[in-house]
Amino acid sequence: MLNAKVNLIFYCLLLGLTFFSRKLFLDRLGAEFIGLTGTLQNLLGYLNLAEMGLASAVAFHLYKPLHDDNREKITQIVSVLGYYCRNIGLIVLGGGIVLSAFFPLIFSKANYPYAVIYFAFFAYLLASLIGYFINWRLTLLAADQKNYIISGYVQGMSMIKIMLQMFVAYKYDSVYGWIALEILASVASCIILNKKIDKEYSWLKASVRKGKQESHNFPEIFRSMRQIFVHKIKDFLLTQSDQLFVFVLVSLKMVAYYGNYVLIITRIDALFRNVLSGVVASVGNLVAENNMERIMKVFWELSAVRYFIAGLLAFCVYHLIEPFIVLWLGEQYVLDRTIVLLMSINLFINISRETVENFNFSYGHYADIWAAWTEGLINVGVTILCGYYWGIAGILTGKLASVIPIIVIWKPYYLFRDGFHRSYLTYWLRTFRYYGSLLLSAIVVDWLLGLININAVAGYGNWIIESLICAGAFAVVYGGCIIFFCPGGRALLARIRRR
Repeated sequence: MLNAKVNLIFYCLLLGLTFFSRKLFLDRLGAEFIGLTGTLQNLLGYLNLAEMGLASAVAFHLYKPLHDDNREKITQIVSVLGYYCRNIGLIVLGGGIVLSAFFPLIFSKANYPYAVIYFAFFAYLLASLIGYFINWRLTLLAADQKNYIISGYVQGMSMIKIMLQMFVAYKYDSVYGWIALEILASVASCIILNKKIDKEYSWLKASVRKGKQESHNFPEIFRSMRQIFVHKIKDFLLTQSDQLFVFVLVSLKMVAYYGNYVLIITRIDALFRNVLSGVVASVGNLVAENNMERIMKVFWELSAVRYFIAGLLAFCVYHLIEPFIVLWLGEQYVLDRTIVLLMSINLFINISRETVENFNFSYGHYADIWAAWTEGLINVGVTILCGYYWGIAGILTGKLASVIPIIVIWKPYYLFRDGFHRSYLTYWLRTFRYYGSLLLSAIVVDWLLGLININAVAGYGNWIIESLICAGAFAVVYGGCIIFFCPGGRALLARIRRR
């Protein structure tokens, strides 16, 4: 609960500051500079693929020794983490230097001097390397359920950094000052967090040298990391490469335009992920009890929650994001309605999929490595083909082409076959009810909104009224349909009444 509260408080504060600062940065520094920084971060994200799975694997293996207060084993595992992190950091550093040699080719059409491009890239690279060479002990805090410490300091420093960047941008229009603050914030966070770790775990004597000596005693860490890595790299391709594809297949300016929509949608998605993040551990405990009747009951209740939230957010994004962009940034930043529809569908799938994902992970279903590779390859192939002809709409089509066969169809089948040992037909007989409820509700509420006809772009007041009517009407209609047509919805309502 403490983790959830701290995350939610800082998230909401940072969310408001991010939206306010985005407008100022676009006005003072230009859409192309914001697009440039987004592209550089995406390029660096590819280098950071080397880490994928390490933190998760180590955190998993820390749970038992933390519970038993086995300080010797904790020190050994954290040391092994430091050893792996140092090696990965060297790989990222080398990859970053090699990649930077190709910047004259990659950014040949950019209207910024190479000094700015290199300064920004190595600032982000330095921030990343700090995590590998110095901040590797943070995983211990996360595994020890003290993530609120990380959130408090890191997000607090992020807020200070953004406010200083706003001052520099408004007062001096300085891109160099803006980038320099990225470096200073990373160094300050590193110093503060390491002092906090020394205080929390004064007995911890972990070191990279000790990790090298102990690494052969923990082969299970490398094995877990290897399995999780495949799934993580697939997730990265689907969630983090969009803006890079937009840069390559469309233009650098459109990275900023598309990034405005992504910023809103990812913040909304992340908000509800924070609220529901505690469900993962609860599902793990439930699966461990092996009471199949109770497991199935909770599965359908959680499905009802996820489908309700996913449908509500997707519908509201489709209807409300365009007028918000007009009010927030201006009409010139509005994208085509087809793009908004595709983004809304992707949002719906990303949120509604989590129940199946949580149960699959709780059963330890990592063996379907072929599915991760298939999803990633479909995404890249279709994205390049469709993106070349249809631009951003084609890039989003590539996403859907990959998630539908794997996430929507295969993952539930995997869970019901190897986890629940129940008929897969049962899943779709109930799931189609959620899709039908969503379609019926969208038609009804869309018709109602057409009758009211509020001009949401006339001002923030009108937009708020439109938002309240849109969200309220859809919540009532869609929620009623789920309760009436879906057994999971009725079971959830009964649980709420008992509370």
